[in-house]
Parts: sequence; structure tokens; C-alpha cells
Amino acid sequence: MATLGKLFIITAASGTGKTSLVKELLASTDNLTVSISHTTRNPRAGEIDGVHYHFVSTDEFCNLIEQAAFLEYAQVFDNYYGTSKQAVQTLLEQGRDVILEIDWQGALQIKDKFAEAVMIFILPPSREALRTRLSGRGQDSPEVIEKRLAGSLTEMKQYDKFDYLVINDEFELALSDLQTIIKATRLRTATQQGRQAQLLANLLGDANP
Repeated sequence: MATLGKLFIITAASGTGKTSLVKELLASTDNLTVSISHTTRNPRAGEIDGVHYHFVSTDEFCNLIEQAAFLEYAQVFDNYYGTSKQAVQTLLEQGRDVILEIDWQGALQIKDKFAEAVMIFILPPSREALRTRLSGRGQDSPEVIEKRLAGSLTEMKQYDKFDYLVINDEFELALSDLQTIIKATRLRTATQQGRQAQLLANLLGDANP
């Protein structure tokens, strides 16, 4: 029987640097992919439909809700975001490890369905650093930035519901922490029993050496 992949949930307040970290994590780690979420928000400059998000209308999103197509969904800053149930299940059944970049509410919804999911929360080193990062990326209006900052404190207070906490002060160190979590999860005995089944059978079987 094929070995199922592992599910990693990565959550952070907007502006923490999660997207950049996940991008580099994917580039530096084999057999790791990200599930592309659906959203009703408009694409930002450089974003591509089907690559960064599946951009859909509110009506399309609501139809998918009625079809029970999402593992989780939520309304964030006046837009909907959701994780496709079929897309995640297909990847896991292929034996691929999957990252979900979602907010804390969605993370807890999925944890109820996937008890073995590994939950990682990323925090900025300070509130000042978070404000600077949000302002510096030049993607949002001042009003939107203030709205995101106001909501970030509530988001960040949820860190203690997660398995791992990573502080993104120095990018390379935070990336190394994420890589370590992935590697350690893959080396768990229960995971290795599936992925190294043939080796274990040859090594520990009844046949004489």
C-alpha cells in the first residue's frame, strides 16, 4: 500500500515573511509541494491564477462551499480563502508532503480532520518589524495596512495552539528552522515504517543473514 504524504500547516500574521520562507523551503526540499488555495480577492502585481492562488468570484466560491469542496475556508479582510479537499487528498495519496499556507482558524479546522498534521506558526521579531515589512512591500494602501496590523495581534496570540514556533528575525535562520522541522517529521518512527518498509523487511526479516 502506498505511503501517504505528511501534511504541514504554516500560519503567520500578514507581513511576517511566510510566503518568502515557504518559497525557499519548497526550492530547497525534495518531495515537498504547496496546495494552491482558492480566494475571492483580486490578484496582486505578478500573481498568476493557478500558481499563486485560484482566483474565483464570490459566487463561484459560494458554490464550492455548497459542494463541500473545501477542507477549510474563512473570510479574511473582506475576502474568502479556502483549501481544496480533493487537491490535498490527491497529493497526499501520491506520497507527497504538502504545505498549507493558511490562517489560524483554517489551521484548527484542518487539525480536526488531520490529527497528524504538523502545525507551524511563524512570528515576527517585533511589532515594529511587522509594520515596517507591511509598509515596505508597497502592495496595500495605508488603510489596509492599518487594518492588517489591527488584526495581527489577534492572529499572533494563537501561536500556542501550534506544534512549532519559528521567529523570522534572520531569514536564513528561520528557513533552517523550517527545514529542520520537515526533516525531523520525516524521521519519525511511524513515518519511517511506511517509507522504509522494504528496507526494514530485508533487514529484520526471518531469513538468515
